[in-house]
Amino acid sequence: MITIRKSSERGHFDHGWLNTYHTFSFAGYYDEKYVSFGALRVINEDRVQPGQGFSTHPHHDMEIITYVMDGALAHKDSMGNSSVIRTGEVQRMTAGTGITHSEYNHSATGLVHFFQIWIIPEEAGLTPAYQQALFPPEEKKGVLCLIASRDGHNGSLTIHRDVNLYSALLDTDQEIFYNIAAERSVWLQVVRGRVVCNDYVLTEGDGAAVSDEELLGIRGEESAEILLFDVD
Repeated sequence: MITIRKSSERGHFDHGWLNTYHTFSFAGYYDEKYVSFGALRVINEDRVQPGQGFSTHPHHDMEIITYVMDGALAHKDSMGNSSVIRTGEVQRMTAGTGITHSEYNHSATGLVHFFQIWIIPEEAGLTPAYQQALFPPEEKKGVLCLIASRDGHNGSLTIHRDVNLYSALLDTDQEIFYNIAAERSVWLQVVRGRVVCNDYVLTEGDGAAVSDEELLGIRGEESAEILLFDVD
């Protein structure tokens, strides 16, 4: 079964400095049909104006992944990390017992566009931790590139949950296939462009919840970028 989550149906707030879309219930947005998808709790698509951002705020007991599409995001946290996350880079934080951090657009002139993803960890009270890595475009062209996993294999970031997160870049008419193991589900998020997923057309910002399927075929109807979450 495939259920489409259209981009236009997501929660949306334009705060001036921040233009944000929420796939799942978050902050002031609540949809009883879209609170989470298995361990996947948050997919927020954010565009932040130059020099603006999120002041220091707390998190706990969550795996937080930041995937930068365009621009650069400046980060500081209570673990002592101070970094800039640039296009193509991915950050993972284990909030665990508690952290504080801030995120600001590193540029004084251009937007930063990124996805922030929250995954519920397998247990509470984990030791806070941080990772950041670059996944170049050539590693994602026409293939599903593993960017986060439970055991950090193939150079992926390590998350404390049996979830595999992939990214792929597709040219027009390029197709990839994904086999879904028994009792697993998939969330497909279209980051850019337009794809066909098992005969369903998805455009930028659309998502698809996939359950009780064995195989996904994903074809680019135009140049596209996708995220694929294989969840327990």
